[in-house]
Amino acid sequence: MNEFKIKEQICEIGRRLYAKGFAAANDGNITVRLNDKEILCTPTMVSKGFMKPEDICKVDYQGNQLAGTRKRSSEVLLHLTAYKLNPEINAVVHCHPPHATAFAVAHEPIPKCILPEVEVFLGEVPIAKYETPGNQDFANTIAPYVKDCNTVLLANHGTVTFGPTLENAYFNTEIIDAYCRILILSRLLGRVNYFSEQKTRELLALKKRLGYDDVRFRDAANPVCGLSSFDERYSDFVPEAFAFQAECAPAVGPCSRYSEPSSNGQAESDLDELVRLVTDRVMEALTGAGAA
Repeated sequence: MNEFKIKEQICEIGRRLYAKGFAAANDGNITVRLNDKEILCTPTMVSKGFMKPEDICKVDYQGNQLAGTRKRSSEVLLHLTAYKLNPEINAVVHCHPPHATAFAVAHEPIPKCILPEVEVFLGEVPIAKYETPGNQDFANTIAPYVKDCNTVLLANHGTVTFGPTLENAYFNTEIIDAYCRILILSRLLGRVNYFSEQKTRELLALKKRLGYDDVRFRDAANPVCGLSSFDERYSDFVPEAFAFQAECAPAVGPCSRYSEPSSNGQAESDLDELVRLVTDRVMEALTGAGAA
């Protein structure tokens, strides 16, 4: 594919991001690796839904702009970190898909062993710690993960997805947001069913036959279900599950009751006491009115 065709493809992916509500206003950025010296990059302060090929910039691996009439994205350093650390990555998409970003804001780990397609096409999804966007510290937050996954949640920010092609990187964004939406809806219904570790191993075997990688292939100690493989070995930021308790995952069947923080019991007791006091006051008032 020649350079102009790649620019057209970037514009098409930008339109998809905007149409799906993954990149509001001027949010989001897209890059494609051209070669070992140049990267195509979306411009800053331009809606991803209305870009034209001539808007696309070209940068080097230090983030210096080489070509383009518009200024390159301020978050290109995030993309460059992925390219420098993983030579198999040829495209990066960063945006704010609402359901996945909700998990990032809540610091809720993405649970495993629930949806077959996610096990095969995404695998485990870490959450990178929060840093102010646009600088190298922010870019460094994904460094521990880019060799071992294709999707990262950015705490309190959004998602970044990688792939060997731009369409593949974009599809990872679609998959993670669809999955997070399903998780939220099933949680609202009150019950989430996990499949067993054995069934997950069958999916991982399929994944290996298809040529996809997975962090669980790296080390037999990495948990197939339950807790994330992206633990203290990767970062000192290891979010704990709240809405989707990890201890439910190895079980076959539903996990309909979630262990809530101990403060909930106290809150329920306080609410009961408040209801009793209000009822007593109402009855007193009615009694007084009747006596009058």
